[in-house]
Amino acid sequence: MARYCEICSKGVVSGNKVSHSHRTSKRIWAPNVQRVRVIENGTPTRKYVCTRCLRSGKVERYV
Repeated sequence: MARYCEICSKGVVSGNKVSHSHRTSKRIWAPNVQRVRVIENGTPTRKYVCTRCLRSGKVERYV
């Protein structure tokens, strides 16, 4: 699955997972990206879109 939004280019962010004893290991935070059909230039296409863009109305879904 794609790990970035094709509308706002939101992608993965890396950082450290910190345990209770403060030992660290690398980890990533991935955005909530879903494959939806959207209307682009009058034709329906499939894109990977984050849920923030879906909720704010930055894309028009094809029903």
